[in-house]
This record gives sequence, structure tokens and C-alpha cells, in this order.
Amino acid sequence: MIVLGGTASNGIDERLSKIIGAKLVKVEHKVFPDGESYIRMPSSLAGEEVILVQTTQPPQDKNLIELFLTIEAIKDVGATKVTAVVPYLAYSRQDRRFLDGEAISVKTILNLIHSLGASTFITVEPHHPESLSYFPGEVKVVDPLPSLAREIAKVVKRPFVLGPDRGAAGRAERLARELNCDFSYLEKERDRRTGEIKVRGVGLPSLKGFDVILVDDIVSTGGTLLEASKIAYSLGAESVNVVAAHMLLVNGALQKLKQANVKEIIGSNSVVPKERVNLVDISDQIAVKL
Repeated sequence: MIVLGGTASNGIDERLSKIIGAKLVKVEHKVFPDGESYIRMPSSLAGEEVILVQTTQPPQDKNLIELFLTIEAIKDVGATKVTAVVPYLAYSRQDRRFLDGEAISVKTILNLIHSLGASTFITVEPHHPESLSYFPGEVKVVDPLPSLAREIAKVVKRPFVLGPDRGAAGRAERLARELNCDFSYLEKERDRRTGEIKVRGVGLPSLKGFDVILVDDIVSTGGTLLEASKIAYSLGAESVNVVAAHMLLVNGALQKLKQANVKEIIGSNSVVPKERVNLVDISDQIAVKL
């Protein structure tokens, strides 16, 4: 068995190889002057089971293309099995057709990964777990919340978990179970054409004296969490903190969250954003799935 580090592995490949005692190989890669990617396997993979680690954080298109090139090359040089470990799966939020004629991007990505040669797919905290049914092979999901809970527990005294929308209710319940505290969720409405977000609290208890933990799978622009933090503080929260599996933090999201008086921001190393935030290593949780 060989662990193959892709072009965007965030150090997870190195830690996985040590945890499971497998040989580590790094792909050779470069970018041509016109922006196209070059990928090469530097050693023989013939007859080997290969665990490829490649996340698809920004720049998503580049990292996806390099994922596709690497999977096909692994199979083409004679590997017997490819397990694709993709900690953050880009294009996963478009998992259904909201408006007529829309492409279902996660379906396309998962079908490509399988058709190129990966028989097993492992990812961390997908946006909608049911969307992984588009992958025709074996699927394994890594839960980062126990590790994230241990980290946030170090800095809060009286936790209360709040999901920023109804879709995060299950996630909020899971985190609350880890922290042995109560939870609730907000209601969110998004205009499908403009992207405008409206968040409101319905039937929430007083949060006076609580350290509120907003939990989500992805933090992108942070717009929903900004509105959620305002609601939490309006209900008396002592502090507001953010925990999420994938910290994309684009368009000044980190600065906006800090300006909204969000205290702690904790994510996993499925994504390494340009801004420095507290990232928890999830290699151990991935290793359990291998």
C-alpha cells in the first residue's frame, strides 16, 4: 500500500503514511507558462493499492484538474486500486437542480472521479451526505466534529451550540452531544437568483451568559454567520464562536467575522486558507476509514 501525496494535500498525506505505516510518494508537478498542469508519478505503482490525498480547496479548478490527472495516471501505470481521499470536495453545494437547466456539479465531479479509476471515495463532512450517492463506488465519510469539539472546549465555559440554518440542525445536535450542552438553529432564506441571505431566530431561548458556538460545514464569505452572530448577541450571548469543517474564508470573511466580535474561529486542515486561523488536524480520523 502506498500513500500518494497530491498537489494539495495540506500535510495530511505525510501524517497518514506514518499512522498506517505505508510508504509515502509525492507526485511531481509543475505549471506550464500557459497555466496548464503537468503531473508525473515519480516511482512505480504497478500492482500497488494507492491512497491518493488531494483536497480541492481554492483554486478549486486547478486542484480538481490535478486530481483528475493524478487518478487516471495512477490507474494507467498499473495500480490495482485507487482510494481517493478528498478532504474538501469542491462544487458540492450544487447537489440538485434548483432552477431549470442548472448543472448538478457534485454529480459531475463524483462521476468523473469514479470513471477515471477511483473505486473508493473518502471525504470530510460533506455539504449534504446524501449527494455522495452520485459516486458509484464505495463511499466513506469522516466526521471532524469530535476533534473540533475538543478544541473549542478549551476556550468556552458555558457552551450553547447554534446552527445558522435548518440544514445545520443535525450538525448542531452532533456537536452539542460532544460538548454535553443544549443546541438550537436559526431559519435562513436565500434568494436563488441574487444570493441575498435573510436569517431569523424563531423561538430561541435567552442566551444570556452562554458562549454560543455557531457550527457549519463550510465558511465561505461568512454572510450567514455574520447575521447569526448578531442574533446571538441580541439574545445576550457572552461570546460568539465559529466552528466549521472547511474554512474557505473568501472575500474578507475573516475580517468581517472579527469585526462582528466573533471570538474563536476553528476549522480542520481539509482547507488551509490564506488567513491564519486555528486548524485541527484530521489525519487520525481519516486513517480510521482506510
